[in-house]
Amino acid sequence: MHIRKGDTVIVVAGKEKGKRGRVLRLLTKTDRVLIERVNMVKRHTKPSQKHPHGGIVEKEGSINISNVRIYCPKCDKPVRTNVKVRDDGKKQRLCKKCGEVFEAAER
Repeated sequence: MHIRKGDTVIVVAGKEKGKRGRVLRLLTKTDRVLIERVNMVKRHTKPSQKHPHGGIVEKEGSINISNVRIYCPKCDKPVRTNVKVRDDGKKQRLCKKCGEVFEAAER
């Protein structure tokens, strides 16, 4: 996958187009991502230990990974990425336009 947990991404298609946020979770089996404060949905929940009164809880809904692009702070745009193998054999992601290196996000 071209996106990792912790990356800053921009939504490029759908009703949330143009919104920017941090990736909270990758759902690899269904090729979807959860982005912080994007695509908020309401869920009716029963009382539990986490939510003692129950009620309506707002949380992030998933977005297809094809509808998001990684955000390059140097270009200030959503961009595609290249992968380059370093001398020590590790891979690193680069901005396709300016060559900016995207640091490995915390896991």
